[in-house]
Amino acid sequence: MTQTIEQFGAECRAILKQDSGPDGVEQVRLGLEKVLVDETILATHLGPAADSERNILYEDPELKFCIIAHVFKGGAKDGPPHNHGSTWAIYGQAAGITEMTEYRVIQAPADGKPGKVEPIKTYRMTPGTATAYDVGQVHSQKRESETSLIRIEGKNLKLIKRAPFERV
Repeated sequence: MTQTIEQFGAECRAILKQDSGPDGVEQVRLGLEKVLVDETILATHLGPAADSERNILYEDPELKFCIIAHVFKGGAKDGPPHNHGSTWAIYGQAAGITEMTEYRVIQAPADGKPGKVEPIKTYRMTPGTATAYDVGQVHSQKRESETSLIRIEGKNLKLIKRAPFERV
């Protein structure tokens, strides 16, 4: 069933108003997987004309979560380990393949120095799959070619302070 991003945002809002914890985020993740196979939404927001690496499609005025389209047209990229500071995020793969790595924090960032992390799990995200990352969960993404995704941020990351991490 086709829906709009605004309808999906309203669905997310209803879920998160009832439960803003991990169970609510998991329900939103499952809903995002349905959006990732909606050809109308994908064509509208991630089609050939889309070329923005960060395009906010929906930002909830009360709860402040954002639904964002990401289109990465460049070649290969190996992103650094990071978390989303004081909020959670859900990555949903729309096209291409992203290799995600999750990390264990060995040493927290302190005194302006990056934290130290070691990899604990690596997997491939393929179109139609979504993965949630809890507050503070460190991860990185790697791509070999063009990809697109829809990411939901618990709060707009442009407004969140985050500390850097280094792989060991």
